[in-house]
Amino acid sequence: MEFLYEYGLFLAKTVTFVVAFAIIVVLIVGASSKPKASKGELAIESLSEKLDQQKKALLSVTLDKNAFKDFEKSEKKASKETASENLNKVFVLTFKGGVDAKEVESLRNEVTAIIQVAKPSDKVVLKLESGGGVVHGYGLAASQLARLKQANLELIVSVDKIAASGGYMMACVSDKFVCAPFAMVGSIGVIAQLPNFNKFLKKNHVEFEQITAGEFKRTLTMFGENNDIGREKFKQELEQIHELFREHVQSARPNLNVEKVATGETWFGTDAHKLGLVDEIQTSDDLLLALNEQFELLEITYKTKKGLSDKLGLGVTGIIDNVIAKLLSKSKELYH
Repeated sequence: MEFLYEYGLFLAKTVTFVVAFAIIVVLIVGASSKPKASKGELAIESLSEKLDQQKKALLSVTLDKNAFKDFEKSEKKASKETASENLNKVFVLTFKGGVDAKEVESLRNEVTAIIQVAKPSDKVVLKLESGGGVVHGYGLAASQLARLKQANLELIVSVDKIAASGGYMMACVSDKFVCAPFAMVGSIGVIAQLPNFNKFLKKNHVEFEQITAGEFKRTLTMFGENNDIGREKFKQELEQIHELFREHVQSARPNLNVEKVATGETWFGTDAHKLGLVDEIQTSDDLLLALNEQFELLEITYKTKKGLSDKLGLGVTGIIDNVIAKLLSKSKELYH
C-alpha cells in the first residue's frame, strides 16, 4: 500500500509538471504569434461510395466466390446506368453545437458553398445535435438554414440524440424533421442564471463599484447588490425573447399548437411526434440509406486550420480531462 501511495504521489507530480509546462508553452506561442485570419477549406466525401465499400466488404465475406462475382457484375452494370443518368445530389451537413454556437462559422461556409452549385432537384440533410445555447448564435444558425430554403432546396433535419432550445430553433426551420425514438426534442423556453457574490464581498470588506449610464444598462450583476426592479426588467427581457422564439416556431410550423409545447419542456422522439414537433421517427442512418437509393450522397465539411497554440491548447485540455476522468473513476472504486 505504501508503494502504491508513493507511486500515486509521483504520478500526480509528473502530471502536474507536464500540464504546467504545456500551459507555459501555449502562453509563449500565443504571445509571440501574430494574429491571423482563420483559414479553412471545404472537405467533400462521397458517402455513397463509403456505403458501397462497406456493403462490398461484408458481402465478400458472407457470399461464396461465384455469388460475389455475380454481385460485382451486377454492380458494374448498375453503376454504368446510373453514371449516364447523372444522379441528383444530397448534400449532408453535420452540426454538433455547443453553448456558444461557434460551429455556425463552419455552417455558414458550407451553406454558401452548396447554394452556389446545387440544383432545385437536389436536397440537403443536416445531422443536428445540440442542447441549445446563446440566442444570437442559434438565431444566426437558424438563419443560415433558412438560406437553403430561400434557394429552393429541400432541407431535411435529422436528430439522433438531442435538439433542444436553440437546437429546436434550428430544426423547426426544415421542410422535414425526423428524429430517433429516444431523441430529446423541444425545450421551447429561455433560461438565464448567474451567481451573486455581493454578500461574500461585503463579509470580506471588499467594495465593488459599478457605474452605468441608462436606467437599465445593467439589470442583474454578479458582484453588485441586485434589486427587485432589476430582476423584473431582466424577467421582461427573457419573456420578450421567449415570445420571439414562439413566433419563430409558429412561423416555421404553422400547424403546431405552440401554446401547448412552448413550456420549456423536452420530450422523447415518439412523444414529440405525437405533439407535432417532428414529422417522422427515423434514425439518420436509415434516412441516408433510403436517400442513397435515388441520390448521390456528398458529405460537406468546412474545416478551419488550427495554429500551433490552438493544437497545444487542445492537447492540454485533453490531458486535464483524462486526469479528471481517471481520478473520478478511482474515487468511485473506493466508495463502492
